[in-house]
Amino acid sequence: MNKALLEQLREAHPDVQIVMASKYIDADDIPFYYDAGIEDFGESRVEGFLEKHPRISLPIRWHFLGTLQTKKVKKIINAIDTLHSLDRLKLAREIQKRREQPLSCYVQVNISKEPQKHGVAPEKTLDFIDSLAPYDLCRIEGLMGMASYSDKETVREEFRTLRRLRDEVVSKHPQAGRLSMGMSEDYDIALEEGADVVRLGRILISEDML
Repeated sequence: MNKALLEQLREAHPDVQIVMASKYIDADDIPFYYDAGIEDFGESRVEGFLEKHPRISLPIRWHFLGTLQTKKVKKIINAIDTLHSLDRLKLAREIQKRREQPLSCYVQVNISKEPQKHGVAPEKTLDFIDSLAPYDLCRIEGLMGMASYSDKETVREEFRTLRRLRDEVVSKHPQAGRLSMGMSEDYDIALEEGADVVRLGRILISEDML
């Protein structure tokens, strides 16, 4: 485990939430990371979540990070604490139908504008959040974005796009002020640009990733 990085992040950014992308580890490994102080774990696939969740009795917070198909909502929606990939009304309707209590959600924005990536177009984000008003079981915490695998300045500008968009959103939806952005490859830039949540996987596992 990369304890040095974890300690560095906690010291430099005590208010930033670290979500470990647990797709890189087995359920049996989660207690080890929990004992090191990580309380938030995120899965990107429903199958991965269903395999790990029943095996963990620790009071961790479960995040779902990947694209969630509407037909699979019922399998996990009452077992997760946060969804980072709300990007369509069809999904919001299904959550409203299946969820038993309000769910913390981040609206996923396609800040890289890559066609293969999911997410709401930046220019449509505010309208999309407005349209979520009837779905009170989707509690919008903020915005989530994934940068492109590109040069640092491009990545930085994409994160800045999300931050500027957040500033626009909170003028109308003050509760939606958090930014979930930054992964193992670009978390340092994301933190410089104001991330409230970083989603880290491989870099927490091995010091070789530094």
